[in-house]
Amino acid sequence: MNIGIIGAGHIGSALAVRLTGLGHQVYIANSRGPETLKDVEQKTGAQAVTAEEAAQRGTDLIVVTIPLKNIPDLPKDLLASVPREVPIIDTSNYYPMLRDGKIAELETGDLTESEWVQQHLGRPVVKVFNNIYAHHIVEKGQPAGTPGRISLPVASDDAAAKQKVMQLVDELGFDAVDDGTLHESWRQQPGTPSYGADLPADKLRENLASLGTKRTQAQHEEFKANHAKQEQAMAAQGIKL
Repeated sequence: MNIGIIGAGHIGSALAVRLTGLGHQVYIANSRGPETLKDVEQKTGAQAVTAEEAAQRGTDLIVVTIPLKNIPDLPKDLLASVPREVPIIDTSNYYPMLRDGKIAELETGDLTESEWVQQHLGRPVVKVFNNIYAHHIVEKGQPAGTPGRISLPVASDDAAAKQKVMQLVDELGFDAVDDGTLHESWRQQPGTPSYGADLPADKLRENLASLGTKRTQAQHEEFKANHAKQEQAMAAQGIKL
């Protein structure tokens, strides 16, 4: 496949390594231009391009994996000419303390992170790769059927795009678990039990089912508080995003 990755951070680079290793043609971009990605090219085997070129050359799949706060800064017409059948993956997480500042629409809990991204991109997105550590993408993929194989939740309003992405998740060495619509993707956001937990498929399905499909205000406040503690711990450890 021809895959465009917009964002060359931890997740973008990890996906580039794995995808090129599987034989896919990968084009990767950042906000500073391809001339700043020579090391990434050497490390991943992907071709460094501009964001516009990544969108145009990713004829089979596009991954948007940049800090949430930078989503509104992407060119408004970035995906305008991308065919509707090309899945757009969103890997973003909201880190109000460490990186993004407070985004009013996400503080209320009315929108999920990826619904907010979808509004800004103007295209349906598929939420995945947000709840696994980048180095685990590189190191922990296993063949289908392996006991304890890590599973990843996949959410979208576009059923066809979701199915294509779930097949890619399996190719990368992880079980894909349907997490419903994008409005239900709060169940895989930071602060929830599945975030960073590397659960096998049966445990992940059990966890998602236990949360229900409609987020209550109590759940929103609970997971928001959990995430704040996670961010405080990361800050204390000097972790930068």
